[in-house]
Amino acid sequence: MHALVLEAKDQAPIHKSVADPTPAENEVVVQLKAAALNHRDVYITQSLYPKISYPVILGSDGAGLVGDREVLINPSLSWGDNPNVQAEDYSILGMPSNGTFAEQVVVPTSQIYDKPGHLSFAEAAALPLAGLTAYRALFTKCQLQVGERVLISGVGGGVALFAMQFAVALGAEVFVTSGSEAKIEKAIVLGAKGGVNYKAEQWHKALLAKAGGGFDVVIDSAGGAGFANFPKICNPGGRIAFYGGTRGNIQNLNPQIIFWKQLSIFGSTMGNDEDFRGMLDLVNTHRIQPVIDQVFPLREGVAALDRMDQGLQFGKIVLEI
Repeated sequence: MHALVLEAKDQAPIHKSVADPTPAENEVVVQLKAAALNHRDVYITQSLYPKISYPVILGSDGAGLVGDREVLINPSLSWGDNPNVQAEDYSILGMPSNGTFAEQVVVPTSQIYDKPGHLSFAEAAALPLAGLTAYRALFTKCQLQVGERVLISGVGGGVALFAMQFAVALGAEVFVTSGSEAKIEKAIVLGAKGGVNYKAEQWHKALLAKAGGGFDVVIDSAGGAGFANFPKICNPGGRIAFYGGTRGNIQNLNPQIIFWKQLSIFGSTMGNDEDFRGMLDLVNTHRIQPVIDQVFPLREGVAALDRMDQGLQFGKIVLEI
């Protein structure tokens, strides 16, 4: 089969022919039709991920066929028995195990689910990792309720867009931030009520004025200095969840605001099998369609990774296989 193989540190993945994978007991081979990129894949190519082993086929997200059955893959492996936190041997498909940037992949039979019928293979491939992460942060952690006001930071990335789409589908009032005015406008077309550019001075005050009040739920991927503004714009009893730290360490949090408002701050990573099933139910019930930024053929995977690294995308970048 053909695959994108990362063979060594500080090298780009190579499109090459490799041996077909062989399933063990309780595993299945998926004939992949599409795979989707995540920032995790870029970080691994840049050696910015723990315990990297070579060679490896990257890719956590994929959709394809098992026989005549159209399926998508839950890339969250060996979560364990505690629904609140992953086990020590937890891993994500694509590192250290070979992933979906290939014509075939072997995965545990338990991690195969029926592809939503209203989605193409490319749309289905875009869903698993980002959709799961967004669902757990929004619903399992923050317990979003109908009619609440939600802020999604950094809209344009896969997880942030799914969080926005899920919240809109539930009937929440959703606002966004971005460093791009064009991305804010695209988010409004998809159902957001409005947004502000986080590069602006006092953006949080402008957001409060635009929203007409505070926020019940905040979903963030960046951390950094801007995170300290979130408690300021939360309503009493508000919940904040974050699943990334692309802007660095969180600084200057005011504890008085947090305890007096009775705020909750959650860290969240991926999700368990129950989260994945809940996410699929939501997608099927509301016929949610992932936003696709661009589709590349598998052999142009390096160009796809470069696009993600530059932060140009609005939605998921997909490899057609």
